[in-house]
Amino acid sequence: MGARNYCMTVAYDGTAYSGFQIQVDRPTIQGALEEALARLTTTPVRVHGAGRTDAGVHAQGQVITFQAEWRHSIEDLQRGMNALLPKDIAVRKSAVAPERFHARFSATSREYRYKLYIAPVREPLLDRHALHLAQPVGWAAMEQASALLVREADFAAFGQAPTGEGTIRTVYKASWRQRSLPWGCGQTIEMGEFRIVANGFLRGMVRRIVGTLLDVGAGVCAPAAFADILEARDIRRASPPAAACGLSLWHVEYGS
Repeated sequence: MGARNYCMTVAYDGTAYSGFQIQVDRPTIQGALEEALARLTTTPVRVHGAGRTDAGVHAQGQVITFQAEWRHSIEDLQRGMNALLPKDIAVRKSAVAPERFHARFSATSREYRYKLYIAPVREPLLDRHALHLAQPVGWAAMEQASALLVREADFAAFGQAPTGEGTIRTVYKASWRQRSLPWGCGQTIEMGEFRIVANGFLRGMVRRIVGTLLDVGAGVCAPAAFADILEARDIRRASPPAAACGLSLWHVEYGS
């Protein structure tokens, strides 16, 4: 049996990693996946991801593809991967894919989610996966500014393109939702989540968008000024990126 094309959905806590893409002498998600596959198949395996998440960014629905020779069942391959991977990385689904299917290039859209919480004192049980804010934010203003993102546009103000690519992307959805949760010591924590779906993202795009939206929510930047930043296509006018801990690659969509 020759090599086949495999597809897996992977979840991970990115706190301890220098991003998805493999780097010399640094822990990465791709590196951990390739090491586990090499041990299972006894040959080097190159893994391709749907999104190259940055250092500290998490994933609920990262998709990977790779070519490998494997004589056993796909279920055995998934079990073997999960037995060898660190506890902060897990394979959630696996399948044999068509030969031309590619985790990155076959994707039609990706969804990222950014989580934050508002509380007077930081909460250690939340800090790995959500940004802590001590002061309330203006949700209505943030939602108004978010709606301006839903279109095809040049998003150079919020990110950098991979080498050889342009900065035009199409955003299909961009919205906030918030809820209050009862917490310890009789307190209530306000949780917020930003959801954005697009056909592709620039490097740092989601975190810069969130950072700028948070300035809108703080009253530092009006929704109209947010529109001006987008139209200016100047990354120097955007706010600094929001912390990586709140961001997760949530879902990757593929055409039929």
